[in-house]
Amino acid sequence: MFYRTDEPHGLPHNPFNALVVPRPIGWISSQDSKGHVNLAPYSFFNAVAYSPPQVMFATSGPHEEDDGLKDTISNIQETGEFVVNIATWDLRHAMNATSAPAPRDVDEFEAVGLEKEASQMVGPPRVAASPIHLECTYDQTVELPKTDPNDSNLVVFGTVVGIHINDDIMAGGKVDLMKADIIGRLGYRDYTRVTDIFSLARPDWPIEPVEPVE
Repeated sequence: MFYRTDEPHGLPHNPFNALVVPRPIGWISSQDSKGHVNLAPYSFFNAVAYSPPQVMFATSGPHEEDDGLKDTISNIQETGEFVVNIATWDLRHAMNATSAPAPRDVDEFEAVGLEKEASQMVGPPRVAASPIHLECTYDQTVELPKTDPNDSNLVVFGTVVGIHINDDIMAGGKVDLMKADIIGRLGYRDYTRVTDIFSLARPDWPIEPVEPVE
């Protein structure tokens, strides 16, 4: 099939989210200047640079309570700090629960029953049960084009200033992603789990024609 994105696709669900997959999940903890904590997952999330290490996440739509910015965006722009907690198989239900449209004064850590762990370089706490945390400082928000002029369509960029890696998922000086058991986002209500890993060596030039592998 083919469809123009500015015209109806005729399907019961938007297929776009199911095409660029799997996507990492940025399970982001933040807090406002008064110390109110928020925790929410974002599947439009990724690492974008090495030096310095930087990450981004995108969000659209208003807060359901008052049509303002969502708590994560508001908190990060107010305090300049956030933490990316990596979601794992064991944390899948807790991560999903924190996607609920909770009122602004709700602490999702407490609502879901997640233990907090203090960060080293930023104010927002970390999800203690997550094996990987990226402590970040805020760089900038980029406003993207939007279909509805009254909506929001934003990308937030941050610099990673501190990284926590659980020793249990280290092996031979490397992060063992099979041990980490990280999950990713697919389309619709679907997720995936890192259970199959393979390696490819980067080729030298000139390269040879490559046949599809069955």
